[in-house]
Amino acid sequence: MCGRFSISLSKEEVTRYLKDEYAIDELKEGIILPRFNIAPSQMVLTVINDGQKYRAGLIKWGFVPSFAKDENSSFGMINAKAETLREKPAFRTALKTKRCIILADGFYEWQKSNQTKLPMRFQVKNQKLFPMAGLWSTFVRPDGSKLYTCIIITCEANELMKNIHNRMPVILDKEAERIWLNPKEDNPDTLSNLLIPYDSTQMMYYKISSLVNNASNESKDIINEI
Repeated sequence: MCGRFSISLSKEEVTRYLKDEYAIDELKEGIILPRFNIAPSQMVLTVINDGQKYRAGLIKWGFVPSFAKDENSSFGMINAKAETLREKPAFRTALKTKRCIILADGFYEWQKSNQTKLPMRFQVKNQKLFPMAGLWSTFVRPDGSKLYTCIIITCEANELMKNIHNRMPVILDKEAERIWLNPKEDNPDTLSNLLIPYDSTQMMYYKISSLVNNASNESKDIINEI
């Protein structure tokens, strides 16, 4: 599972990253960075390819299928299992036509220890930001306005994570990211084969404060190692 993550870089640093990696010249107004405790139902920074260029923007984390009866149908739909995407009506079409990445520089998971849960922060070595595979959707409200939502795809945990949790977000390497964001690619087998555990030797983690447990806490102290 992936239920909380961070982008601890400044807006200027993220803007430079987007320009270097995706030829995106600027971030839209209203994007607040850094963020140390991004939680479900909040707006997350995503990248898509519209067929001509990459675009970055904010999408609500909490997937609402286009066929949902109302927008509250996103409750609990923050993660989707890579293994069952092709079987679920909510995700089957999005897998072919509405893929995105969600940017992060760390994500959080909790290790059970006796009667407590100890928060850990996971990162990719030598990478300022990394792309988590996601799907997005457009829900049209009764008044005609549109709600854009997304979900983070998870897979089995790698060797680094499996003693902490049995699932992890799908983190894409450069080649997999290029294919995932290519709107011309719609082969379910090709796409599903990208959704594998990230190389554990290229990741690291450390223990952090329980400050992260409160989703309203956005203190930079959250990411300090303890």
